[in-house]
Amino acid sequence: MLTASRVLLLAGPTALAFFAGGYFQGPRSWAGAGVWLAVLLGLAAGARPPRGREALATFAGLALLAAWTLVSITWAPVQNDAYQAGQIVLLYVGGLLASSLVLRGRPVAAVAELTLAAGTLVVIGYGIAGRLLPGILHYAAVPTAEGRLNQPLTYWNALGELAAIGLVLLARIAGDVTRPRLLRAAAVCASAPLGTGLYLAVSRGALFAYFAGIVALVTIVRRREQLRAVVWTLAVAAVASAATSQLGGFASLQGTLAHQETQGIVAFVIIVAVAALGGAAALAWASEDDRPLVLPRHSSLLAAGVIVAGLAVAIVLGAHERQGGVANGTSSRLTSLSSDRYAYWSVAIRAFRSEPLHGVGAGNWNVYWLRWRHLTESAQDAHSLPLQVLAELGVVGIVLLATFVVGLLLAARRALARAPHTAGAAAALVAYFAHAPLDWDWQMPAVTLVAIVLAGIVLGASSDRRPQPAPTG
Repeated sequence: MLTASRVLLLAGPTALAFFAGGYFQGPRSWAGAGVWLAVLLGLAAGARPPRGREALATFAGLALLAAWTLVSITWAPVQNDAYQAGQIVLLYVGGLLASSLVLRGRPVAAVAELTLAAGTLVVIGYGIAGRLLPGILHYAAVPTAEGRLNQPLTYWNALGELAAIGLVLLARIAGDVTRPRLLRAAAVCASAPLGTGLYLAVSRGALFAYFAGIVALVTIVRRREQLRAVVWTLAVAAVASAATSQLGGFASLQGTLAHQETQGIVAFVIIVAVAALGGAAALAWASEDDRPLVLPRHSSLLAAGVIVAGLAVAIVLGAHERQGGVANGTSSRLTSLSSDRYAYWSVAIRAFRSEPLHGVGAGNWNVYWLRWRHLTESAQDAHSLPLQVLAELGVVGIVLLATFVVGLLLAARRALARAPHTAGAAAALVAYFAHAPLDWDWQMPAVTLVAIVLAGIVLGASSDRRPQPAPTG
């Protein structure tokens, strides 16, 4: 039963990715049934939820947020939207509980980390395959993507965030000297297609999330081999993406089909070559160097400050973005200040001010967007988890969300002290939460469920009675 529960949790997000990321109600309902079945299987097998104040705060925050979301049906203008928003949070409650039940212990967590990283590779690889073989694979076109990688999730920023999480997990696998050398080299190889996918999504927020994750990873692990692995995976990802970015037919779908097919073949050769050379070099120069990495005093606080400052800069820049003329899907978008985010955020703040205590109702930000927008663009979400919660669920909602996040942060701190093997999960969570204030990952379960499963691993480890030995690397 434990095996079945684990398979549901670890394969679920990848499977859900091929149904528009679980954005729509039907696939999301099946995903919810799957995670709650995993809970029942785990309990039937004798697994018990994690204990401790940190775990209790995390579970309570998320469960009460789900309850408050459903209660908002009573005042939401569109009740079905509030119900669907509640369905999303209930899905995450089940995923968090199930993963904390059955993904306990270092061997299981190591397999889970590897499986989730492989899942991101499958999803990103599927999206890239449509560009490598455009004459054979015909994916549904999303006009608003303007050439950005978006399949199978159908949203480029979410795909970029998934690639960022996967790259952080690969960096941890490559830097873990307790794993076989061939596996560590394979993680370096896999950074080529994932790095290419991150670039092709043309998402500034996803790039920031990736760098936040690797900064956290180096600071958490504090080992020379981990830093070396970060450099290897970053170099392979950067070289693959830089080389393929010069191919307009592959990178931004320019030109005729014949042109795209030719450049798809060239891109395939480049990705395979970079992956093979990077993996071979990493294998040849691999070491078992478990010496500590000398970092400045209070490096954890410094890293947190850098990440928070980077997020603040992103938000401030958002307030000065040019609206109504979003840049196209080429690399120029990465350096532009063209977006409509501040318009979304402004409506969210105005909605909160209209109903500060309980908000305007879960899933109903879009109603107020139609009422107060000064752009003709349609939008369903505020492109910021905290601002959307503030607008839709008011002060009560944001306090519950903060309880969940702070509880998880404290649990991660405890887990890292008692079970250092959770470093990869903790760093990948940093990547997720660095991106959540900048986009609508919460409404894309194929992305958020990966983070939820990682959070469950952290919660489970935080309540282990016996501290586990640190992996050397």
